[in-house]
Amino acid sequence: MKYKKYFRKTSIKKKVIGNLFLEEIQKKNPKKFLEIGIFHGVTARNVCDLMYKNHGFEFQYTGIDIFDEGVEVKNEVVPSYKFNNPLKTIYFKYFKRLNPYSVKAVEDLLKKYKKNINIIKGNTNTVLKDLNLSDVDYIFIDGGHDYNTVKNDLECSKKFLSKDGVILCDDYDLTYAPGVKKAIDEFVAANNCKHQIILERFAKIEF
Repeated sequence: MKYKKYFRKTSIKKKVIGNLFLEEIQKKNPKKFLEIGIFHGVTARNVCDLMYKNHGFEFQYTGIDIFDEGVEVKNEVVPSYKFNNPLKTIYFKYFKRLNPYSVKAVEDLLKKYKKNINIIKGNTNTVLKDLNLSDVDYIFIDGGHDYNTVKNDLECSKKFLSKDGVILCDDYDLTYAPGVKKAIDEFVAANNCKHQIILERFAKIEF
């Protein structure tokens, strides 16, 4: 299956990287998926499309994001919310009448799978502590890039994993957010995990 951008913003800009992302997920062939950091929902849609292709409607997707352009978090790397393509701005403003960075817009993109998804608005530093989730096959972490946030996301996510579950972290070697790499390296060492760095971008963690 090929990675699609669905006329929205995504941190995975190159199709070759998107295709590799889906190939990595396909290796595990998950039925239960958790994504931390949804943004416009592009990776969410691609993951749901992949799980639907493999399992029909017998899958579960949970996604978490802060979904608020106005929130300022100390030490965080804030993504650009504005489209470079003016046609996309016009499309969402006048045709969809949706803010693409919102729960409503992501649910609209995933409406085919409305019975299979759970979109949660909130900061993972608090949300993950109370999340009722278990036996997750695959977790993709691409949320806050501050060291403490990544550390929290990894430590909390571990308890949701199935026995042979996988955690894939984005932006491992991001030069302007060194806290990501530091948190991942410390987590891997502390938990004696198997890990692999893919394209100097993704950190794949297995237990």
